Amino acid sequence: MERYILALDQGTTSSRAILFNHEGSICKVEQKEFTQFFPQPGWVEHDANEIWESQHAVATSLIANMGLMPESIAAIGITNQRETTVVWNRETGEPIYNAIVWQDRRTAAYCDELKSAGQADLIREKTGLVIDAYFSGTKLKWILDEVSGARDLANAGKLAFGTVDSWLLWKLTAGKVHATDVSNASRTMLFNLHTMDWDSELLELLTIPRSVLPIVKSNSEVYGYAENIGLPTVAVAGMAGDQQAALFGQMCTRVGMVKNTYGTGCFMLMNTGTTAVSSKNNLLTTVAWNIGGVTTYALEGSVFIAGAAVQWLRDGLKVIKSSAEVLALATSVEDNDGVVVVPAFSGLGAPHWNPYARGTIFGLTRGTTDAHIARATLESIAFQTVDVLKAMESDAGIPIAELRVDGGATVNDLLMQFQCDVLSVRVLRPEVIETTALGAAYLAGLAVGFWESIEAISSQWKESAAFIPSMENHQKEEYLKQWQRAVKAVLAWSHPQ
Repeated sequence: MERYILALDQGTTSSRAILFNHEGSICKVEQKEFTQFFPQPGWVEHDANEIWESQHAVATSLIANMGLMPESIAAIGITNQRETTVVWNRETGEPIYNAIVWQDRRTAAYCDELKSAGQADLIREKTGLVIDAYFSGTKLKWILDEVSGARDLANAGKLAFGTVDSWLLWKLTAGKVHATDVSNASRTMLFNLHTMDWDSELLELLTIPRSVLPIVKSNSEVYGYAENIGLPTVAVAGMAGDQQAALFGQMCTRVGMVKNTYGTGCFMLMNTGTTAVSSKNNLLTTVAWNIGGVTTYALEGSVFIAGAAVQWLRDGLKVIKSSAEVLALATSVEDNDGVVVVPAFSGLGAPHWNPYARGTIFGLTRGTTDAHIARATLESIAFQTVDVLKAMESDAGIPIAELRVDGGATVNDLLMQFQCDVLSVRVLRPEVIETTALGAAYLAGLAVGFWESIEAISSQWKESAAFIPSMENHQKEEYLKQWQRAVKAVLAWSHPQ
């Protein structure tokens, strides 16, 4: 009987279930989108119950459609949108407020207060993070402060906080397990990278009672069993935040290896080994994974809006009917005709970290068409990645020779070639671009002996395409100069006089 690993990939706009075989190949995918809520400018929410219902639906549908018996599934791995914050009642299992999404900026003013109070160095030293509304800690504080009765329930030990991994684990195990993994914990602004535990000083600073927090576990171990999808004998055995899972799925297991995931946002991570490298260029120091008691760290640069900019072309401007149409529209013109798009819809992430920046289009003329805007939107994804990579090279002290890429937008050859040209490094696209789910599958499979070792699965990574720089240097420099001018203008506009 062939056995498989089931990966649950809970993303920002959809939930997916993906079945992998022993060769690391995809056997089946089920996907379901769910609702995005924007109650105020800069606020982004999800219904946590809808997240669970969509994840439950795709998992059970995949199992039914494949005719799988419980014994066919060796283990389940979870990977998730990070920083998104869920708080629920331990007794009823019901969320007390919508999930506050990682893109949400409602706590930006409180973050400014923390910076003004001189807390930036303390928080960076302990957590590896900059103070920003992006992270979970201030979202959790907001829920406890603003939702009626929340603090009293928390102080009575009746509330549970979790990022989406914890919420799914709680639901899968029918409320038996309240836990997270070190990669997700390291994104809360409450977790100490050096002690590998929740930090009492930071909990006091943000007025977070320890009783709401999940237990922190490694990325590859048995957490509990999937009772709530009819698999009471199947272990949930791997968990990692989506970007760390992608780093592992790309088999960036040696120091200095770099991957970039093109999803709703763009996230570049570099493996820095057992050293937590402190960034001088506004990058984040984060836990990559802990396997077998050994912690691997990474440097990370986060771009908040990447694929979401293409969704904006579809849903906001309505210049395309599906995201796939952007390639044809963008290639219908030879170049951007001087148009530059800075898609700062949720502020600017690394290396700028400006929550007040807003999306802007420069260079419009009467000759500008939707095709020029579409092309400039695609190019903005590549330009933001350049800013992150240059910061990463500076922090690491080594030039980056190649970039492994994954995520939905990597099927766009125009974007990948442009990315390669403006970076001046080789860009490698793997055969399996669902590396986020694959990383979660690998972590789960390692825990239960489905795969013997990291070395055994490293040989499964294969490239499907290599993009080689071909743009003239003067043209690349002109593109980058245009981009930098646009970003400076956006940053200037974000600070009203």
